[in-house]
Amino acid sequence: MPIDAAKALAAEPRSGVITWDHKDVQLYHLGIGAGAHPDKDSPATDPDELRYTLESRLHVLPSFATVAGGGKPGVTGGLSMPGVEVDLSRVLHGGQSLTVHRPLPVAGTATATDRIAAVYDKGTAAILVMRTEVADADGPLWTNDARIFVRGEGGWGGDRGPSRSLDAPSGEPDRTVERPLRGDQALLYRLSGDWNPLHADPEFAKLAGFERPILHGLCTYGITLKAVVDTLLGGDVTRVRSYATRFAGVVYPGETLRIRMWRGDGAVRVAVSAVERRDVPVLADTVVQHV
Repeated sequence: MPIDAAKALAAEPRSGVITWDHKDVQLYHLGIGAGAHPDKDSPATDPDELRYTLESRLHVLPSFATVAGGGKPGVTGGLSMPGVEVDLSRVLHGGQSLTVHRPLPVAGTATATDRIAAVYDKGTAAILVMRTEVADADGPLWTNDARIFVRGEGGWGGDRGPSRSLDAPSGEPDRTVERPLRGDQALLYRLSGDWNPLHADPEFAKLAGFERPILHGLCTYGITLKAVVDTLLGGDVTRVRSYATRFAGVVYPGETLRIRMWRGDGAVRVAVSAVERRDVPVLADTVVQHV
């Protein structure tokens, strides 16, 4: 069996040192659309956008944690763990959650520890939960969980795992914004470390069942968090405590994201859809916890 759940769960965690600096942060922010705000006349020089792009004013959007260090993201990193041997063309990113233990520094050196935290049997597919815990000399920085969906690898009678679906938010959203994507959005975003050919190579994308290369789910994830921070959290990245989503559908570069937000008590519920495809959902069960 390509996935040996017992072996994957029993494997020793893998640890390594990661480093990043302001250039990595700036490249990530540009990859998720910073400096191109559609509602501003001169977004590249707008003070609110310069907080993401100018080193002398830089603050770090928490979702940068998903690419910090420039190594393999949780999706492809999890496929190299003991007990896991699958075809990359059958793999999709099912969901992502991030817990921020303290604000991310503009530059840093830290230890990242990876392990398979759970393996679920969904019948026609398997789900791996790849957990990455990152700490520096001052203590924990963040914890990332990537849910890796592997088509055709279920059916061994294992634990199905918890349901990830939340009740839909009630009432009209408090804010709705639209974020147009560049045609080369995936090519720019992949420079932060996710080199999966699914996001660049048309032939590979067709092999995986898509009409053309798709945008990284984590790019949509970052774009959405930036919209929430800029719109409902006063532009203050340090207010974010956690951020979780389920990837409900694909996004193609050049499309427009419609991001709906509902305020709650210490949380923002979010739904994201693709405008040009009749608002088909692309992010669901999305929650930003904040102070």
